[in-house]
Amino acid sequence: MSIFNKLHSRLADPAITEKISTDPLDQLFKHFKERLLKESNLDQLIGLPDYQKRKTIDKIIHAMIDEEKVIIPQEEKDRLLQMILDDSVGYGPLEPLLHDEEITEIMVNSPTEVYIEKNGKISLTNVSFKSQEHIRNIIDRIIAPIGRRIDESSPLVDGRLEDGSRVNAAIPPVSLNSPVITIRKFKKDPYSIEDLIQFGSMSEKMARFLQMAVASKLNMIISGGTGSGKTTLLNVLSAAIPGGERVITIEDMAELRLNRRNVVALEARPMNMEGSGEITIRQLVRNALRMRPDRIIVGEVRGGEALDMLQAMNTGHEGSLTTVHANSAQDALSRLEAMIIMSNPALTVDVLKPYISAAVDLIVQTTRLSDGTRKVVSISELREKGTDLVLEDIFRYDRSGVREDGTVVGQFKLTRVPPQCTSKIRAFGHDLSDEFFREEREEV
Repeated sequence: MSIFNKLHSRLADPAITEKISTDPLDQLFKHFKERLLKESNLDQLIGLPDYQKRKTIDKIIHAMIDEEKVIIPQEEKDRLLQMILDDSVGYGPLEPLLHDEEITEIMVNSPTEVYIEKNGKISLTNVSFKSQEHIRNIIDRIIAPIGRRIDESSPLVDGRLEDGSRVNAAIPPVSLNSPVITIRKFKKDPYSIEDLIQFGSMSEKMARFLQMAVASKLNMIISGGTGSGKTTLLNVLSAAIPGGERVITIEDMAELRLNRRNVVALEARPMNMEGSGEITIRQLVRNALRMRPDRIIVGEVRGGEALDMLQAMNTGHEGSLTTVHANSAQDALSRLEAMIIMSNPALTVDVLKPYISAAVDLIVQTTRLSDGTRKVVSISELREKGTDLVLEDIFRYDRSGVREDGTVVGQFKLTRVPPQCTSKIRAFGHDLSDEFFREEREEV
């Protein structure tokens, strides 16, 4: 009797049917995976191109099944082969989640606790790992190609999958109960500004204004909390940069996908195992100034590079874009000041204010609402009034309530007064009349 048939015969006992309903395939998986490890050079297989290693492993397992005369339905055989392939050269239980285009975030808290974010909502999946060691193996497989390491002396790591998805992993003793993995996925086809309008993330007028602002070389800071859509908006707005311009992108972990020519993408590098070789965002910003950029896009400013970014904006690199973690446009301004002063204590707020005012034109605030939707909640112009920096809203989103199903209700509002930057936008040939700023409200 075959292994599969023997295992199925145990299911005749109703007392254990529920308990081991998934055991047959798991046992076959374990059996053939062990044979594959013992009888094949897996390191050599992993070095093959993806299509070739999967084809080779598929052939080996088929031969093993035929050799042992295992009788198994074709559907179960296909599942078994996929499980072995995923665990041998893929990312194990995470593979089906990674292939689901609607999933934007994967969060592994423990072997039996795997969450996903889909359509802005977080939910628990039925995906599980066999053990904590199984999670560790997947982490090692993720970071091995990028030359990173993770161990007790270095228990945190950032990485990137082949498709560009961003990965963060933590292991004990930093993570108290289990190794954890967080994966932020990215669409193969980046969102367009029309997509954001359709999603209700902004109104059509807001989109038109931001496109004109980018094309007219206004310096812009996109502010928001984690998961609020800052990077998505940055990527979308970069499409409005005229095609003839040279763009340098600088990121801690490459996420931007600019579908255009003459783009140079720079990525920071952490220290190697010997504690050397680090290349910071600040070094890259300074180096970018020597690369003849028309514009510089910094994925996120977190420290001293904020000063270098402002210098770039003030010295012929207008139209530059960046993001900052902050809960409001005013907080973003305060964070900018704090980051610069911390990197250069000799500077004071009074010295910085006119400098920031000359560099920054707009602050765009994004927020992830309680119903999971992401919205541009304000587009504000930075003005200098006397000795103060003042943010004046051009557009804003006002929440008015929540429906029974939890959906947030609100309106996009436009102010009556044209902003000061209107003259610059018109100078670049855009038809931005005073009529454009006639107050209107769009409920979303």
